[in-house]
Amino acid sequence: MELLHLLLFFSLVFSSLALGHSYVPEFPFRDPSLPIEERVKDIVDQLSLDQLVEQMAHGGAGSNGPAPGIPKFNIKPYQWGTECLSGDVNAGDATSFPMSIGMAASFNYDLLKQVSNATAYEVRAKNTAAVLNGSYAFHTGLSCWSPVLNIMRDPRWGRNQETYGEDPYLSGYLGQAFVTGLQGDDPTYVIANAGCKHFDVHGGPEDTPLPRASFDANVTMIDWRMTFLPQFKACVEAGALSLMCSYNRINGVPACANKKLLTDILRNEWNFKGYVVSDQGALENIVTQHHYAPDFVTAAADAANAGTCLEDGNSEGKGGNVFDNLDDAVEKGLVSVDTLKDAVSRLFYVRTKLGEFDPPDNNNPYANIPLSIIQSDEHIKLSIQAAMETIVLMKNDNDGSPFLPLAADDFKKACVVGPFIENADTMFGDYSPTMMTDYIVTPLAGIKTTQIGSDLLNYEDGCTDGPACEIYDGYKVRTACEGVDLVIVTAGLSRYLEHEGHDISDIYLPGHQMSLLTDAESASGSAPIILLLFNANPLDISYAKSNPRFAAILEAYYPGQEAGVAIANVLTGSYNPAGRLPNTWPASLDQVPDMIDYTMKERTYRYFTQEPLYPFGYGLSFTTFNYSDLNVASTANTNGEGSIAVSVTVMNTGTMDGDEVTQAYVKWDNVAEAPNIQLVGVSRKFISKGQSITVSFTIKPEQLQVWINGDDGKWSIPGGTYSLFVGGQQPDQKVSVPSNVLSATFKL
Repeated sequence: MELLHLLLFFSLVFSSLALGHSYVPEFPFRDPSLPIEERVKDIVDQLSLDQLVEQMAHGGAGSNGPAPGIPKFNIKPYQWGTECLSGDVNAGDATSFPMSIGMAASFNYDLLKQVSNATAYEVRAKNTAAVLNGSYAFHTGLSCWSPVLNIMRDPRWGRNQETYGEDPYLSGYLGQAFVTGLQGDDPTYVIANAGCKHFDVHGGPEDTPLPRASFDANVTMIDWRMTFLPQFKACVEAGALSLMCSYNRINGVPACANKKLLTDILRNEWNFKGYVVSDQGALENIVTQHHYAPDFVTAAADAANAGTCLEDGNSEGKGGNVFDNLDDAVEKGLVSVDTLKDAVSRLFYVRTKLGEFDPPDNNNPYANIPLSIIQSDEHIKLSIQAAMETIVLMKNDNDGSPFLPLAADDFKKACVVGPFIENADTMFGDYSPTMMTDYIVTPLAGIKTTQIGSDLLNYEDGCTDGPACEIYDGYKVRTACEGVDLVIVTAGLSRYLEHEGHDISDIYLPGHQMSLLTDAESASGSAPIILLLFNANPLDISYAKSNPRFAAILEAYYPGQEAGVAIANVLTGSYNPAGRLPNTWPASLDQVPDMIDYTMKERTYRYFTQEPLYPFGYGLSFTTFNYSDLNVASTANTNGEGSIAVSVTVMNTGTMDGDEVTQAYVKWDNVAEAPNIQLVGVSRKFISKGQSITVSFTIKPEQLQVWINGDDGKWSIPGGTYSLFVGGQQPDQKVSVPSNVLSATFKL
């Protein structure tokens, strides 16, 4: 092997001299002119068993990372653990963007791509600075554990805020935007590498009624294939370079040791070229929580043979880090060296795509991004735009007329109350960047920049302990709201009440927040009330929805640093909201199955048969839209060939410019395996008042396929008649927006 390496090296030297090249690489893997597969093979073929094991065993947080360097080849350590969900997380200064569930409410592919691209540039800038300083600390790397593509299947799950909502099509569509923006469009290099998680069948519980570390998600093959896998397939098709396997078992087999998932489906069916990293401690759980393997040696072999390449563990050494036992597993014949080489090849493939082994003066366009890009004017403007686009106007009714936007001097005396008015921390989700206080605009600070309450603006949070609101002072709230002609109430949850590791037990407003609403109402006479919500999980706000005193309800999710700017712009009409709910809001938990029930019956709008409080896809505007001229032309067949071309005319019939989110849904004709209805296209477009545009969709036959015949089944595209619905909402919803929904049929 050494002789072969020397011969290849001298061959490259002489070839370089003959061609007049000035750069002669120290090793072939450092030659950017070689195919990437050859470069990776040059590294991996020279690694010892111990070195292969070291590279696989150190991919995570704390003492589990970074992956060690290889001095013989002058390869530096590499930090695999980085989070990029709503900006560069926990890595010092960074621009923050809205939490994922809010970004999903934008229904905007281009926005997601811009936000993840801005995040990637900041991640790359900080990584360059860190490596120059010899730092490989956690969260300084280029391999992002983002996006989260799990389905929001239960309104109590603590991690719903990290998802793109309840629909596999929308999650995949926005996930592809995130992956594309994060990795960039250079044909040779990626800015940072995306890692879609948590793979798979993961959507609660965290801690109620069972712990996630030992939970077994029992799922039918139809639900697995049609609900829990499609968005991850979209992630792979977008070119994502990694996936993270989840904590849970799937039908008895831990996800990170699940050959059906990680090899049969991911690699053999989808042709995935990247690597799989475990969730933190998930390999240890194979033994300690799932009791699937008797010891760490067996667990290491099970995970590696299944397709896990990298361990995000909790500690170093064979006492607590599973993949450090791979050498013993090889010696016992439980796993082959070739399997380890394949895993490590995938790791070095990504590091090569990041440009790590190229000369400093090579043509990597991402090699010298300056730190000045952090909180640049461009990124701040994007953060504002993102926060505005995520806001959903859920109610806007004052005695039958729209209440918002507020005219400049309509309300000269106002009160702003509730635990979110000045608490900057509550504007951020569970995985958010370090707060840069100089750049944060709270809701109250934003409102103060407007003419709202120009003569008198009282404010009082009322809840001494924040959103938990167990310690509540109703007197202060009532005093603040006496004699005003406008009330703004903030309510909701926070990342301290809903988060990783903790589910919520109900969907009521927490603590005394309901008293906050009623106290503000009773003290303010007949003044109209605006309810501002900050949460991810849906809440029971039926009181405000049905009460005519509550003239407007706005869902802001966790909007990040520019919360106050976005809210002020929407309240005053500087921006016309167009957010849409990415999940169903149930009327009560009586409509929701048990958390541990993984059938999709009565889960999400696709299978929901009851009347929700608010439906998926719902959201109002300050203007109105009308749909006409729906055209459908199909060349599709049941073999998967051809397509369905859809076009529709959308007119802004109101008095304000604004975005419209056009949604296309399909219903199957008497297909037992199909959901009741399915989103198949979405488009967010700006339309000036009085103007019309044409919106077009292309539906692929693959979007109409269903899984038949259970565990040993297959995909089938049913022939027959399909119903198509196009408009600004789902068809046939009791809670609806003013625009119409058109329908047509087509056949396959």
